[in-house]
Amino acid sequence: MTAGFAQLDLTTTWVGIASLVIFIVAYYFIAAEDKYHINKAKPALFAGTFIFILIGIYFAMNGLDGKHLHHEIEILLFEIAGIFFFLFVAMTYIEAMIDRNVFSALRYNLVSKGYDYKKLFWITGILAFFISPIADNLTTALILSTVLITIDKTNKAFIVPSAVNIVVAANAGGAWSPFGDITTLMVWVDGKGAFVDFLYLFPASIIGWYITAILLSRFIPEGTPPFAAEEKKVSIAAGGKVIMGLFALTIASAVLSHQVLHLPAMWGMMFGLAILKMYIYKMSREVRYDSDGIVCPKVNVFSFIAKIENDTLLFFFGILAAVGGLHFLGFLEYFTALYAQFGATTVNIGVGFLSAIVDNVPVMSAVLKSSPDMGAGAHAQWMLVTLTAGVGGSLISFGSAAGVGVMGKLHGIYTFGAHMRLAWTVLIGYIVSVAVWYVQFQIIGFGA
Repeated sequence: MTAGFAQLDLTTTWVGIASLVIFIVAYYFIAAEDKYHINKAKPALFAGTFIFILIGIYFAMNGLDGKHLHHEIEILLFEIAGIFFFLFVAMTYIEAMIDRNVFSALRYNLVSKGYDYKKLFWITGILAFFISPIADNLTTALILSTVLITIDKTNKAFIVPSAVNIVVAANAGGAWSPFGDITTLMVWVDGKGAFVDFLYLFPASIIGWYITAILLSRFIPEGTPPFAAEEKKVSIAAGGKVIMGLFALTIASAVLSHQVLHLPAMWGMMFGLAILKMYIYKMSREVRYDSDGIVCPKVNVFSFIAKIENDTLLFFFGILAAVGGLHFLGFLEYFTALYAQFGATTVNIGVGFLSAIVDNVPVMSAVLKSSPDMGAGAHAQWMLVTLTAGVGGSLISFGSAAGVGVMGKLHGIYTFGAHMRLAWTVLIGYIVSVAVWYVQFQIIGFGA
């Protein structure tokens, strides 16, 4: 719990029991989104806000110090804002690149070369694995899921396994880079490992993803995406390449803000948004003509913002607030107490499964806040929990930022149910990743 305040245990009170029931019911409707056709943001936002309202009522009824609750809310809002605005800017840039035909041009270049579905499956997966360590797993998943939908938006047999592949690859790629995943970043910032220590997770990450990808590739249909020889070549529109460069600069700004300037990563992202807005303003002042000599319409950055998946942003707000409420009530302390009973290796492997259920960010936050005794070989154990929290988030579609982002981008196609039908392939890859970690760190001692 926050410094200066003792950890409360309200788990057996009426507010604790009611909050847990609300979370479970909300989780059910989130998981059954495709059955009830209710957007996942609605139950998540309701649970996240209502739980803290109940806590506030409990504090008022029992005359407890409201400063305690207020201080915890301030910290939680800061954590949520960091993710919220990071996503906000990343989504805005993606919509800007869609508007400038960046992904349509990429789709044309891939499909016009005659690549079949299986090759496209592997290309997008490999790109996801190696881009995410630099651009973070969420941004990578959003970009490549956009590419998927432009390749063939009607072929679910291709899109669903490929979307699962991208989520797994993005999360696995982000696990071995300090700024490739929010959870990895949290472990690094907390001083549990040096920058190079995370690079030792590369073998476990890539082998686990590769096994999952091989299994998923069996579900990819034969044939090639629809492409007519007379299809007009798609080129990146004016300003598109500059926007791509500004996006790369924005990601670099976010990394430097955190590493060098001691600012939140989202601060660098918002700075990048300011640069984008200034560049779009410059574009709007210039008269541009298309290939037919017709004046191109003005570009407006707010039209990009209007198209972002607000339900994804609200889902993150709701789910992080809900889990933050459970943590405040004392529920997550029971989880971290398991370290003393079952040992670090067993519990850290279990972290992967828990992170898939309640999102890997709050789970990792709970582990770091409690700072459990990892026993002998603590360094290797912190690397294990970094790996399992990152890779384990792929077991369920909304267990990671990447999965939630893809659900928003491929709404109605990549759903909880669609993911769970292929989740066994992710589970096998997860087991392989842990096995590689065990051989590397515990038997060989490489990186321990």
